Amino acid sequence: MEKISRRHMLTTTAAGGLLMAASAADAQSGNTGPQPRRPGVGGTDPGPRDVVRDSQNPDILVPPSTDHGTLPNLRFSFADAHMRLEPGGWTRQITSRELGVSKDIAGVDMRLNAGGVRELHWHKAAEWAYMLYGSARITAVDPQGRSFVNDVGVGDLWYFPAGVPHSIQGLNPDGCEFLLVFDDGDFDEDNTFLITDWFKHTPNEVLGKNFGVPASLFGHTPDPSERYMFPAPVPGPLSSDTVAGATASPQIFSHRIMAQTPITTKSGSVWITDSSVFPVAKTIASALVEVQPGGMRELHWHPNTNEWQYYIEGQARMGVFAASGQARTFDFRAGDVGYVPFAMGHYIENTGNTPLRFLEIFKSSYYADLSLDTWMALTPPELVQAHLKLDPQVMNALRKKVAPVVPA
Repeated sequence: MEKISRRHMLTTTAAGGLLMAASAADAQSGNTGPQPRRPGVGGTDPGPRDVVRDSQNPDILVPPSTDHGTLPNLRFSFADAHMRLEPGGWTRQITSRELGVSKDIAGVDMRLNAGGVRELHWHKAAEWAYMLYGSARITAVDPQGRSFVNDVGVGDLWYFPAGVPHSIQGLNPDGCEFLLVFDDGDFDEDNTFLITDWFKHTPNEVLGKNFGVPASLFGHTPDPSERYMFPAPVPGPLSSDTVAGATASPQIFSHRIMAQTPITTKSGSVWITDSSVFPVAKTIASALVEVQPGGMRELHWHPNTNEWQYYIEGQARMGVFAASGQARTFDFRAGDVGYVPFAMGHYIENTGNTPLRFLEIFKSSYYADLSLDTWMALTPPELVQAHLKLDPQVMNALRKKVAPVVPA
C-alpha cells in the first residue's frame, strides 16, 4: 500500500490534486487507492479494479472538469503490445489494429542483440527510425544500384524509402533498441518482403538461370522463420563492410539529429527534422522534444497532418481540444504512444520531477505547427480582447516569437 500511495501522491499533483486519497472508511470497505471522484461528483470504486493502472492514469480516472464529449482513445502502450521473441532479439508493434485512430502511421519497437540481424528485406511503406539504445549497422541499396553502409547510435535516425532493400544489425557491446515508424497505419512488421522467403518460393531452376549457376546449388535456404531476426557474428569496423567495386549512394539514409541546433527556451528544447535537413525523408517529419520539470509543450496545433507520438522518458499529460465542445486528457509514461488527429489543439505537460522527452512524428515532408500564444500576439489586440475579455497582464505577456516549450 505504501508504494501505491507514493505513486498516487505524484499522480495527484499531475492531475491538479483532483484525485482524492482513500479515507479510513474506504480502507475498511476495501476501496483503497485513488478514487474516481471530485468534490460533489463521482464516488468510490469498490472493484474489481487495477489500482496501479488507475494510479498511472489520473486524468482518465478523474478527468479535468474541462474534458467533455466522446473523443476516441488517443493512447496505447507498447507494454500492452504483443511481443515476438526471436533468436536475434524481439519486436512488438502498434498499428491501427492496436490504436484504431492511427490510420496513417504505425510504430515498431525492436531490440537486436549484439550480432543480431533483421534480415535483408524491404517494405511497401517507408521506414523511419530513431535509435533508443546501443548501436547498429545499417545497409541499403538504392534503385540505381548504389550501396549505403553506416553505423548509428543513440539519438540517430535513418530513413529507407518504400521499396528500398535494407538490413539492420546490432553491434557490440550489447546490440541496440530502436523505434521504427512506417507511413501506413495498417503496416504489419510480420508482412515484409524477406530475401529468404523469396528464395524459398522461387523454383531452383529459375534461381540458377537468374544467377548463372547450376540449379543444384539451390534448395538449402533456411526457413524464413529462422532468419527473420537471427544471430550472426558481430561485424568488424565500418570499413570492413565496404563492398569492393560498389558505388556509394549519394543519398544519405541516416541522420544525426543531435548535431542540429535546437530551438531552446529555459524550460526545454526542440529538434525539428524534416526533408529540409534530412533530404531522403520525403514522407516522415519529426520533432524531438525535451521538457524540463514544470515545463509544457505549449498550446498549439499542426495545420498539415496528424501527430503520432512516442514517449522516451519521464511522464506527461496531454490535453486535446477537438472543437464543438469536445476535449479529453491522457497520461503518458516511457514506452507509450500518443496520437493527435489533424488540426486538433493540444498541449503536453511534464507532470514528473525528471526531464520529459518524446517524439512528435508526422506523415509529411515538412514540419509545421501553429502556436495559440503567437496567433493571439500577432492579431490586433482590440480584436483579441473583443473575443476573450482578458486581463491586460495576459495581453502584455503574449509572445510574438516562437517558444515551443513554456515557461519561456
